Amino acid sequence: MRILYLHQFFITRTGVGGTRSYEFARRFVARGHQVRMVTASGGRRRVEGIEVLGVRGGYSDYVSATAVPYPRRMLAFARFALAASIAALRGPRPDVVYATSPPLTMALPALAAAARWRAPLVFEVRDLWPEAPIQMGALRNPVLQRVGRAVERFVYRRSARMIALSPGIRDQVIAAGASPEKVALVPNGADLDLFSPSLDGVAERHRLGLGDGFVCSYFGTMGEANDLSQVIEAAPLVADVSFVLLGDGKRRAELERAAPRNVVFRGPAATKHEVAALAAASDACLTIFKDVPVLATNSPNKLFDTFAAGRAAIVNTPGWMRELVEENEAGVFVRPGNARDLAAKVAWLRDNPDAVERYGRNARALAEREFDRDQLAGRALAVLEEAAR
Repeated sequence: MRILYLHQFFITRTGVGGTRSYEFARRFVARGHQVRMVTASGGRRRVEGIEVLGVRGGYSDYVSATAVPYPRRMLAFARFALAASIAALRGPRPDVVYATSPPLTMALPALAAAARWRAPLVFEVRDLWPEAPIQMGALRNPVLQRVGRAVERFVYRRSARMIALSPGIRDQVIAAGASPEKVALVPNGADLDLFSPSLDGVAERHRLGLGDGFVCSYFGTMGEANDLSQVIEAAPLVADVSFVLLGDGKRRAELERAAPRNVVFRGPAATKHEVAALAAASDACLTIFKDVPVLATNSPNKLFDTFAAGRAAIVNTPGWMRELVEENEAGVFVRPGNARDLAAKVAWLRDNPDAVERYGRNARALAEREFDRDQLAGRALAVLEEAAR
């Protein structure tokens, strides 16, 4: 089967960020399929059998894209969509078109390629657009809101199948007009090789000067959606705990200025190996979002990497993320935006090492049982094959 894969932010393990499209594509190739990846990074090259076609016109990583004002960001997304459309209209003919969003502008090259090649479209929804920027207050113009929702409904109707990354996303996609039988749930996966409970974090602790104390870490984007002010406000309330924040983003400088002494900023990381080293050096890892309803539908890589690392997870969103950690005893839930609750839960974890160890074991077991990338890639491939038939 020839798969035309459209994803603006294609990243391998040599970079930092979500590697889902790379991990899936290389597994598709290993199973005998041909994959042509249209993305914003680099030029034409081959990566583990994947034909990668990088086109100009847009940001190649999500952190850079979200660090600029929204109008400028949307202009860059539109430029990339146009360039990707031109690339997608060139041969050879695919058997199926697989496009992943965000941004929703990926619908343009996806629909163009599907029409040009008379190939079925499988549209993957990682975040809900335009609902996310609307609820975040970034997309305020009512005309643009209506246009965004109209595009969303149109691409959902024109897709042969759809893939949602969380139960909340699946429900919202169906509410927007997609037929329930067309929508498959394939969440993000855990990197079971790179992140491991057996990885020794002593050297990383020594390098950061953390000693033997309790370490709580965060790795990821430091933007508007990831409201790390909750962490900054909680840190001085548990001064005998070290908080390590690894990453970059629009709000990092502001957070650094307000941070107390027990908060350490690192990065941005050059590779995911640095992220794995920090997870190994940690007792618990944070998955933090702003208190906005749509963000509770996310399927964040950092949470599944936490599970793979065998570390206790701390989440602050209701819905399926809370259910994952509580029902599987893989961590704790804290009230969003509540610094005192976060401080209290971290202090409890610090004082209950047996519980932290149990949470970590359960987290790794959960990752192996439900979020193994081999299994998830197989589920995604089954959706593509069904659409192609």
